Amino acid sequence: MAGDWIVTGIGAAFGALFGSFLNVCIVRLPKNESVVSPRSRCPKCGLLVAWYDNVPVLSWLLLRGKCRGCQLPISPLYPVVELLVALLWGWMAWRHGFGLEGLRGAVFGTLLIGIAFTDAREYIIPDVFRAGWLGIGLRFAAAGGLAAFQVAALGAGIGFGLLWLVGAVGTWAFKEEAMGGGDIKMMAMVGAFVGWQGVLLTVFLGALIGTLVFLPLVFLGKKKLVPFGVFLAMGAVATYLFGPAIFTWYGRYLGVG
Repeated sequence: MAGDWIVTGIGAAFGALFGSFLNVCIVRLPKNESVVSPRSRCPKCGLLVAWYDNVPVLSWLLLRGKCRGCQLPISPLYPVVELLVALLWGWMAWRHGFGLEGLRGAVFGTLLIGIAFTDAREYIIPDVFRAGWLGIGLRFAAAGGLAAFQVAALGAGIGFGLLWLVGAVGTWAFKEEAMGGGDIKMMAMVGAFVGWQGVLLTVFLGALIGTLVFLPLVFLGKKKLVPFGVFLAMGAVATYLFGPAIFTWYGRYLGVG
């Protein structure tokens, strides 16, 4: 039991560090800025962030959510992302240990968090979150053998093709762009991690979650647009966590399981 807590703690610590870096990516990538330099600084007064003010989650709490220099508020986005990624990596370490599947799940979840927050903020999904990690997903699959790689490659192809088809049909029907290129490339990456069946479930769950969120806004007279990539990311998380159980249940329901 003590060993499990140690493994979980180490995983969470690494996750917090990756979450801190993910914040840099979320803020800078949409602006085509380097994620390596310059050093982190206050976006309002330009004060460089010292190392002791850059400890994930803890520094934000100790500073009471304010810059040490100008005392203006620092967005709670930063500790939220760091905490989410820390919990993700800690949970994956607890569930799978320091094995390949734990790393695969942690990386996939981190990408989805980055996509969701970036798309929600900037209405864009940077290429580094999509095509750049498609190859990583395929490499993870290749480590499981040829059959696993083939499933991942097929999933990537189905993910890209399905969203492209939906976008093409929607554009033809509504005479305007119905699906962004970022969503299409994102689903290729998702397919490499969850396979073609996971792609179908992700799109279904993403559309379902989007409908459940959007309809109440319409009834309330609020037509604020929430990017579809956010819902696809939620659907992908649910697919990764519960997909196998859902497929098993559905197979039994159809009498083929």
